[in-house]
Amino acid sequence: MIKPEISWTDFEKIDLRSGTIVSVSDFQRAKNPAYQLEIDFGDLGIKKSSAQISGLYTKEDLIGKQIIAVVNFPKKQIANFFSECLVLGVYGENKEVTILTTTLPVKNGLKIG
Repeated sequence: MIKPEISWTDFEKIDLRSGTIVSVSDFQRAKNPAYQLEIDFGDLGIKKSSAQISGLYTKEDLIGKQIIAVVNFPKKQIANFFSECLVLGVYGENKEVTILTTTLPVKNGLKIG
């Protein structure tokens, strides 16, 4: 089912950026299996995120991977961790998440839109 239409103005409020994962650790206190990520967004700096992506990716797979994320959500507390951005991905049939990424390397922090 498609969600209700939004205006172009609504879409422009979402700040989507490219970033590179520089650090990954297990998130022991998360309710569902997850990683804690540190992502380099260039001039925007390093932002932290919690991501339930351990079903398809090892920590080693993720280091250096470029991703796409929403960087202008308010911080969200998950257990004892504050997530500062939302890594985007596609949910599979078994709820596993495939990360949205670039096909070629790009500069960290570039806008998507």
